[in-house]
Amino acid sequence: MIDPTLTDLPPEAAAVLARLASEDATVRRIAVLDIGDLEAPELVGVLVGTLRDDAAPEVRREAATVLASWESEDVTEALCAALLDADDNVRDAAAQALSELKDATSAPVLRRWAQRPEPFVRRAALRGLRELRDASAFEPALDALADTHADVRLEAVAVLGWLKDARALRPLANVAAHDTQAVVRRAATGALGFGPIDDATLGDALLHALRDADWQVREEAATTLGKLPVARARDPLIAALADDYWQVRLRAARALGLMGDVQAASALIALLDHSISNLRKEAALALGELDTSEVIAPLRAALEDRDPEVRKAVRIALQQHEGRTP
Repeated sequence: MIDPTLTDLPPEAAAVLARLASEDATVRRIAVLDIGDLEAPELVGVLVGTLRDDAAPEVRREAATVLASWESEDVTEALCAALLDADDNVRDAAAQALSELKDATSAPVLRRWAQRPEPFVRRAALRGLRELRDASAFEPALDALADTHADVRLEAVAVLGWLKDARALRPLANVAAHDTQAVVRRAATGALGFGPIDDATLGDALLHALRDADWQVREEAATTLGKLPVARARDPLIAALADDYWQVRLRAARALGLMGDVQAASALIALLDHSISNLRKEAALALGELDTSEVIAPLRAALEDRDPEVRKAVRIALQQHEGRTP
């Protein structure tokens, strides 16, 4: 129902409002789009009412999408309520709109909805909180790490990863090691990348993840170890150069290069003869990071590699070594 108190509107707004009362759902849907184009704040309440009450799901869906352009407590509340809509498309549109919020004043509403019993609602509320990067999201996200639904735990990990609060390191390490779902373990392993390199729990969790049964978790562990060069990770990363999945081997080679540990030189040199060109390329780039003359002769030999991208990487590596020459 259109608010009867809306008077003295500009002619174009009044015309759109009249079309929103049409019996034709298509006309109403286009009217909703036109309200969005008008950017008339006095019509936000109309959109909220449309999202709540319109009989046609396609109109409600459009209202949810358009409401993403406005941020207020009432709008956020309406979008959260639409997460319970009977229509899947409306719920998805509301969740997407919540993920586009930028004003931290929406956080209290989202925190409250993050406690709802419906997993989809909890996940959408946490996603909205993630995008806000508001510190008050820490406790709801921490609690959600124990949620019974993997999708909700995944969003909780993402929130904590964005917040980079050191209090989350141990809980995230526990998730990385023990969550039942590989996708959640992988996300938690990546989220640990903001931690201090001298944290024993962090190192243990990453080395555990480097032995995970799922190759994507192992890949993420190698990637994170490249960001946080844990000294005792050298030998496990060298072992990972023989992983069954080349993606893990590639990330392990990159991590060893970032660590700059010359004791990894022999293992990386051996990769210069690997049949997979991406691994040869990554090995060459990693060898460029090692400050030892041991790698120069093998790199010069690799200048004859059949792959132009590998040859380019070798030239870059040799230039790095030349730059270190006194």
